[in-house]
Amino acid sequence: MKKILVLHTGGTIAMSADQDGAVAPTSQNPMAGFEKLFDNQLTIISEEFANLPSPHITPTVMLSLQKRIQQAETEGIDGIVVTHGTDTLEETAYFLDLTLPNSIPVVVTGAMRSSNEIGSDGLHNLISAVWTAASDDARDKGVLVVMNDEIHTARYVTKTHTTNVATFRTPTFGPLGFVSKHAANFFQELIRSEICDIDHLVEPVFLLKAYAGMDATLFDGLNQPTTKGIVIEALGAGNLPPATLPAVQRLLDQNIPVVLVSRCFNGVAEDVYDYEGGGIQLKKMGVTFCQGLNGPKARLKLQVGLSAGKTGSDLTNFVSNAVS
Repeated sequence: MKKILVLHTGGTIAMSADQDGAVAPTSQNPMAGFEKLFDNQLTIISEEFANLPSPHITPTVMLSLQKRIQQAETEGIDGIVVTHGTDTLEETAYFLDLTLPNSIPVVVTGAMRSSNEIGSDGLHNLISAVWTAASDDARDKGVLVVMNDEIHTARYVTKTHTTNVATFRTPTFGPLGFVSKHAANFFQELIRSEICDIDHLVEPVFLLKAYAGMDATLFDGLNQPTTKGIVIEALGAGNLPPATLPAVQRLLDQNIPVVLVSRCFNGVAEDVYDYEGGGIQLKKMGVTFCQGLNGPKARLKLQVGLSAGKTGSDLTNFVSNAVS
């Protein structure tokens, strides 16, 4: 039988609601004992890695989780499932995708409803994630996110609704497949990945969101000797208000990498517009366009690249490459 390791990190899937509807962590994981559902089919090993609400997850926790998964790969494990809170699930999944080799399937899942709520989705998602991690077809597809019977790539999936069980979606590209009758069915492939096996984290890397009338204030506030990089969720295809440009140039003059994505839900950032603050001018200034990722994931990609020692054109190519 295949051996699947389930690493629990907390989140709604490990919480319960009280009589007033307030959801909070519990002393005992409500998913405890689910292993018996796979008797005579799979060997399930459960480990309480952490019990953290997802806003408490940091890149440092992500790195520790990555090291635990790497260790598990030397223990005869055939697949790994990580249970996680949904608020930052996509970030942890993408961090693992950037830093883990595609040697065995790694699947991240969670829940939108706590274990004792009507219509709780945690157990179903966990079962679906386990069957996906046990699938031979899940190998070499990067880290996967399984929610609501859909299989998504960690690279592009995002949370789109605050409470709906169908919250996880992949804008522009769609899911890789679905889970049906204990089987993972794939109908798309993930284009190649570049893996950075880092052992430390370069910090801080910041994320800003552009808005109408934005000026230089926030950019100048982050122009500090300690700042290692900045990601901007820009307007439209990749544009900024003109008043921000002098401050952006000052950041670049200090050799602080500035990476740009679109704040739009669909599409990619491109240097299309040739006016003051347009993408063409920003690219000429030295701003790096990151295509296909949202702001939080682009921030992680920049941080991982910096932590791997990438600089100059190597860092630019790593961050801007839409297929890694």
